[in-house]
Amino acid sequence: MLKFLRRIVEEVENASGFSEALSILVRLTKEALETEACSVYAVDFRSHEYVLMANVGFRNDNLQGFRIKAHQGLIGIIGDQEKPLNLDDACTHPNYLHIPGSGVDDFHAFLGVPIISNRRVLGVIIVQQKEKRKFAEDEEAFLVTLATQLAAILARAETYKIITEQTKVGHADDTVLLGIPSGPGVGIGDAVVVYPPADLDAVPEKECEDIAAEIISLQQALQKTRDTIKELGERLSALLPKAEQELFAAYLRLLDRNSLEKDIIEIIHTRQSAQGALKKAIQNRVRQFENMDDAYLRERGADIKDLGQRILANLQAQKEKELVYPEQTILIGETLSAADLARVPENKLAGIALVKGSANSHVAILSRALKIPAITGVSNFPYVTLEGKELIIDGYYGHVYVTPTPALRQEFFILAEEEKQLDESLQELRDLPAETPDGHRVNLLVNTGLDADAGAALASGSEGVGLFRTEIPFTMRQRFPTEEEQRIIYRQVLSAFAPAPVTVRTLDIGGDKPLPYFSIEEENPFLGWRGIRISLDQPDLFQAQVRAMLRANRGLNNLKILLPMISGVGEFEEAKMLIEYAYREVNQEEATVMPPIGVMIEVPSAVYQARGLARRADFLSVGSNDLTQYLLAVDRNNAQVAGIYNAYHPAVLHALQQTVRAAHLEGKPVSICGELAGDPIITILLVAMSFNSLSTTASNLPRIKWVIRRFPYHQMRKFLKEVIKYEDPVDIRTYLEETLERAGLGGLIRAGK
Repeated sequence: MLKFLRRIVEEVENASGFSEALSILVRLTKEALETEACSVYAVDFRSHEYVLMANVGFRNDNLQGFRIKAHQGLIGIIGDQEKPLNLDDACTHPNYLHIPGSGVDDFHAFLGVPIISNRRVLGVIIVQQKEKRKFAEDEEAFLVTLATQLAAILARAETYKIITEQTKVGHADDTVLLGIPSGPGVGIGDAVVVYPPADLDAVPEKECEDIAAEIISLQQALQKTRDTIKELGERLSALLPKAEQELFAAYLRLLDRNSLEKDIIEIIHTRQSAQGALKKAIQNRVRQFENMDDAYLRERGADIKDLGQRILANLQAQKEKELVYPEQTILIGETLSAADLARVPENKLAGIALVKGSANSHVAILSRALKIPAITGVSNFPYVTLEGKELIIDGYYGHVYVTPTPALRQEFFILAEEEKQLDESLQELRDLPAETPDGHRVNLLVNTGLDADAGAALASGSEGVGLFRTEIPFTMRQRFPTEEEQRIIYRQVLSAFAPAPVTVRTLDIGGDKPLPYFSIEEENPFLGWRGIRISLDQPDLFQAQVRAMLRANRGLNNLKILLPMISGVGEFEEAKMLIEYAYREVNQEEATVMPPIGVMIEVPSAVYQARGLARRADFLSVGSNDLTQYLLAVDRNNAQVAGIYNAYHPAVLHALQQTVRAAHLEGKPVSICGELAGDPIITILLVAMSFNSLSTTASNLPRIKWVIRRFPYHQMRKFLKEVIKYEDPVDIRTYLEETLERAGLGGLIRAGK
């Protein structure tokens, strides 16, 4: 059986298409179990039917596309109960469904197993035999195992599209593809497919004969890449705030002769070709970023890979295809770069949809700055077939609509106009305080990790920085940055926001965020050596970083230091002692102000010790993403369990409320950052809990402020008192959405999806 299972999986994976894969599957399964018939049904989620996708052994083999209503027949029982059904005489079962002329009635023995992925039944696989008998336990176990393999195939397939093509029924209008909302707004236009300029992964490793010639070729390609990036940056300068152009400057810094170029040349000197050396150097850097837990930092790997592709294209002397851009262009593809966006003529870019990436990707950051609707991580995206087709990009829900009906198109045209009016009205709030009608004030801050975010943050009415990540200067080098190099970086961000406060998080690296020169290998990096644990074990590195922050703060005095991954008061006290020692060193050189020191509440133990931590610290800051992840024991980047991740979970809300209460009992302020802080739907509860500050991306701030200014604080407290009784996250979200609807803020519900 095990040999058969391996054979089936291998042949199915090597099939040229979905239909062939299913045909192989039913044929080999029938052979493996020595039965007389095998069939596979897939769910059509639109019509709520099971569709026969492949079968072998029936008298009538032309049943492809035969449909059964969701709750009908034996298949309906299997789908409803989500467990196998093993019958010795299926024809006598009260739910048995006769199919005239099919020959199905010739079979008595019946074994059906559900195909389940991410808690959803995707279909059913069935084996049948004319003899009356129950299938043995090992046969049932084999089919269950096989169903798990088939689940992966169905989950990858664009099931509805396959069904409509095979059965020739229905139509593709309003076909919806799902992705990650990465740039709010609605875009309607025609698809333009963008392909990568070169395939870095396809480059073979081979020895070179002339090292000097390879280096010259590399340097020419690098210079051409630099020139292109400068040109594109200048082209976007009229559209982007000046600070946002730092994203292009970041590319150029990577191309510096003492950075990437130096790495590649070192590899060439091992007699590797320029293309092979480029591939190896880029892969090394990308790997460092992709292994990180922090989504923002992980996406920097995509930036580096894109840069490598462009250098390779210049090494291979390829000319990029000249694209024709319609008046309303929707750019689609595997990935895009800032350069791809810059090439679209002004006012023609209406939206973006990508297979890869996330809300933290380079393109997503730029799309928000340009106010372009964007969706990343679109699963089963057949983008190569969509050139020239009309698409609707819903950047709030993360939906891509393919060839929409006139009715749907009109609905989104109206919605786009409403959004335009909403944005105009929100701009009027920029200089107004985030204050409830009855006078309760909340500070709105931004999260950032690049100087480029400063322009958008200040333009949106930010009152400072709630979280500045310090990992980037460390990950972009082949050694630890010097204290002076760090001081310059911190000085830039402190100056950009002065006199507003800037909360700088100390180095948060670990097993899941390795540095190229400080590799850590662990079996469970999420619970391993990371964050403050490394800082305390490496006090020289920690104190050098703190000294750089203190020196950068001279004359500005808007620095706040935040300690990540604190799990108890002992860790905080040890870290504070080291900070005070560094302060005495710096203060001896020149009078220096001691900044406030805060604790990041992101592990459950810190919630239960929140009051003790607040007694010792100057402020608390809740990291809602990690706290939710640890409370629910869910890795939200794992597709198998990501659906369980729910920040509306009652346990999360109780933990937040407990943390705020503990901080205020000690007279200390408490802020919250992460996705919850940027969700306008839950803003009501966060304000009602009395968080002093909310820290999120710049694009979220106007909508958050709108909610705060619409509801009196005492009314929000009543909503919290009601919601905190609920035990189901769905009930909590429904209650809040209905509350916003009644207040005439229904448009914000889309922003919170």
